[in-house]
Amino acid sequence: MSRESGGPSLSSSPSGPPVAFCPSAPLLLPAVEGGPSPETTELRGACLAAVAAMLASGPDSVVVVAGGAPAGARYGEGDVARLHGLGFELDVPFAGPPAARPGVAGPEFAVGAWLLDEVAYRGGRIGVGPGELARVLAESAEPVGVLALADGSARRGVKAPGYLDDRAAPFDAAVATALADGDTAALAGLDAAEGERLLAAGVPVWRAVGGALAGCAVSGRLHADVAPFGVGYLVAEWTPQ
Repeated sequence: MSRESGGPSLSSSPSGPPVAFCPSAPLLLPAVEGGPSPETTELRGACLAAVAAMLASGPDSVVVVAGGAPAGARYGEGDVARLHGLGFELDVPFAGPPAARPGVAGPEFAVGAWLLDEVAYRGGRIGVGPGELARVLAESAEPVGVLALADGSARRGVKAPGYLDDRAAPFDAAVATALADGDTAALAGLDAAEGERLLAAGVPVWRAVGGALAGCAVSGRLHADVAPFGVGYLVAEWTPQ
């Protein structure tokens, strides 16, 4: 279920931060799923392996990038991620105990918080949308890691949320290849309009990561490329070379 490949390794290429790519689907949270299924159990294991690899270098903070954040929003200490409208009325702490008046992030950031909690990460956390990623990385004077939360096409089967589209699987396959190859240019160049047509909600996040790491030398490893519920879920890690 995994494959590994090296990206460009020119000595003149700068090295970027380590990155873990995981789905943003709330079903990764055991409290949302209810009873575990083999598909989600395997997917969680792949995600936790990718996150652990991203943290192996010991970053001082992790930038969690996901869709659903208003332009310019940043989440951190004392903020929460809200799981409402999913059969739950639940605020999940994003970083530390909730403040009296916390900033409120979307459910994608609850997934990021849960993954970091599961691997016992105790460093700083910054939550941003795709438009803020490059700015946050440029501003950081300390070693950081990136946790990118993004889903592929929701048109991978007849029971998928958007029904079956024959273009969906090849689109997700191209993303999987870019992730496995550590190909920042291919990721940054994903067709945003096609992604929107195919209900691939993660395209803005993938494009942002590829753009923010443009020219960086990374090696990629793909941990999972599956679509158990008609939605493409990709898990990968990028390691600086």
